[in-house]
Amino acid sequence: MLIIDDLLLAPFKGLYWIGKEIHKAVLTEQVSQREAITTALSELYMELETGRIDEAEFDAREAELLDALDRLQEPSQDGA
Repeated sequence: MLIIDDLLLAPFKGLYWIGKEIHKAVLTEQVSQREAITTALSELYMELETGRIDEAEFDAREAELLDALDRLQEPSQDGA
């Protein structure tokens, strides 16, 4: 009976595994994007401190990066 159960459930187990792998890939991509944005923010602060950009340019670029970071965090808050 167990062999028959395994044969009948195999397609569902396969779909479940595929779903888990897709979920892990999405989470990995989100972490990667967050790290990239955080790095870009750090570089932006460094450019401001060294005088390579002025305050207005800093504010505009910082707003873009922070908005991108907020968009990444919104779906995870909805699902929690």
